[in-house]
Amino acid sequence: MYFYCEQCKKKYPLNTHAFQCECGGLFSLHKDESDEVTDEISLGEFETPLLPLKIGKLEFLLKLENLLPTGSFKDRGAYRLINELHHLGIKKVVLDSSGNAGASVAAYAAAANIDCTVYVPDDISNEKIAQIEAYGARIVKVANGRMKACTAAKENLGDAYYASHVYNPLFFEGMKSMAREMYQQLGNHIPDYIFIPVGNGTMLLGLYQGFMELGRLPHFVAVQSKKCAPLYEAYHELPAAPKKTTIAEAIRIEHPKRLKTMVEAVRNSFGDVVAVDDKDILEAKKYLGSRGVYVEMTSAAALAGARKYFQAGKPDNYQVIIPLTGSGLKR
Repeated sequence: MYFYCEQCKKKYPLNTHAFQCECGGLFSLHKDESDEVTDEISLGEFETPLLPLKIGKLEFLLKLENLLPTGSFKDRGAYRLINELHHLGIKKVVLDSSGNAGASVAAYAAAANIDCTVYVPDDISNEKIAQIEAYGARIVKVANGRMKACTAAKENLGDAYYASHVYNPLFFEGMKSMAREMYQQLGNHIPDYIFIPVGNGTMLLGLYQGFMELGRLPHFVAVQSKKCAPLYEAYHELPAAPKKTTIAEAIRIEHPKRLKTMVEAVRNSFGDVVAVDDKDILEAKKYLGSRGVYVEMTSAAALAGARKYFQAGKPDNYQVIIPLTGSGLKR
């Protein structure tokens, strides 16, 4: 396995301390069928269930990613990333996060005895900060939003490896496991639609790669808050609107690095991008709670998007999956 630049195709080893190519291009991962992966570090991962949900006349399948070890889907990426770094002998990592990725990487780094520092925007929930610190990671709070935290992390790497869920392709490699699980849980069938809350696009791009390997794509419908919807604007070729704070803080990403690739993934799947009001996200969260499912606002955004997309109805034979990205205990 090795990284290569998406633009100039230059190769880099997995243990490089560069987080992008010297030409400015982002990394992709080259992996042969013969390449072995390591699975030495575990926190008890398991196949997350599909839970049927009926809301009015609409029927969905909820993929309960909120039940993973640290309470979010980011555990899939952190598992693969930290296992490879541990195998390579990396002893120190730095990353930036709005909370979930920070918690996941911090937890797996702790299990691997890897030193971890997480740069976070200073307005993330106290619950997420407490969780990250519980794993022994250092927190560095950065004012003025998520992108400032990203800049600060990259400028202060020192001798640490940048364990970014945005820049590092090993994280996306871990996300592929969700695609395989869905396929097997549906009796070796591809779902018709998957509704994905999107900020930096970790889940969208990981699922895209995973289903490409399986040979067929579901329709990906990306969901964003109307208050911060750069993918919605890019996909529908709309002028950029001022970005505001949304209750779905995990997808409040003003300038996602892989925006062009996300647009291509949605288009290639003949999918769509929808933007929802915060009030609809809150309503969806309350509805899930009334059915015994406690999730963070970002998870509820996906359900709000599915309800909006199918407001005129849905064919009964459509299998529609809504991954629930994170636990409500984080907010």
